[in-house]
Amino acid sequence: MKKILILVLVLVVALLGACSSNEAQSKSEEGSSDKSGVKKIIVGTGTQFPNVCFIDENGKLTGYDVELVRAIDEKLEDYEFEFKTMDFANLLLSLETNKIDFIAHQMEVNEEREEKFLFNKEPYNIFPLKVAIHKDNNEINSIDDLAGKNIATTATSNSAVFIEKYNKENNLGAEIVYSNSTNDINNQIRTGRVDATISTPFAVDLMNELADAQQKVVGDALLNSKVYFLLQKDNTTLSDQIDEALVELKEEGVVSELSKKWLGADYSVGF
Repeated sequence: MKKILILVLVLVVALLGACSSNEAQSKSEEGSSDKSGVKKIIVGTGTQFPNVCFIDENGKLTGYDVELVRAIDEKLEDYEFEFKTMDFANLLLSLETNKIDFIAHQMEVNEEREEKFLFNKEPYNIFPLKVAIHKDNNEINSIDDLAGKNIATTATSNSAVFIEKYNKENNLGAEIVYSNSTNDINNQIRTGRVDATISTPFAVDLMNELADAQQKVVGDALLNSKVYFLLQKDNTTLSDQIDEALVELKEEGVVSELSKKWLGADYSVGF
């Protein structure tokens, strides 16, 4: 009986010691977390979009979206932003599966994205969509001159949604040709297989420089295409704080300067 009693006492002491140890460890971890107060945020972006998110000649990730996120990070002391690069096609899936916290890759609003995700409220650049044609084409000067023409666009893009609606509502009679590649669209316009696309002055200038696209934009702006960050649906707190930082950076002229440096003009305001 005495042996059993001694064994029970040993077990009780060991159990109390373990609980005390776990409690001390838990308090230590909580104290460390409270002390730093910084939450790591994983930002998804790409490396293949020149001037927006790309790897420079020194092997550094940079570009308009990247440097803007870094400027926002400096404003938000409670967060530490860390970039995770991947192919554009994998960004939405990574956000949906919680592998990243938000996307910085020139994301425009569409219904499918709005159903699944959260856009912040303050756009960080606004691109005017215009008609883009071959530089030697002098017959097309506005969207109405596209009547009966062939128009290349990327399926599900804002450009595609716009021209599909305009074509139908204005009886333009244009044939819309879909492509998954900007290079393919450039080639089709360069070789005369299609007459036009819907693009932005920035994209046209960039493709002329990098891929000899031989294009120009004509006519008035058809639509101001706004660009946002894309977050998980319930991440409203982070979204609101990003917006606050963006507003401050706009007021300080930082967004304007970054846009001029990387995009060639101040696209932080509408046209």
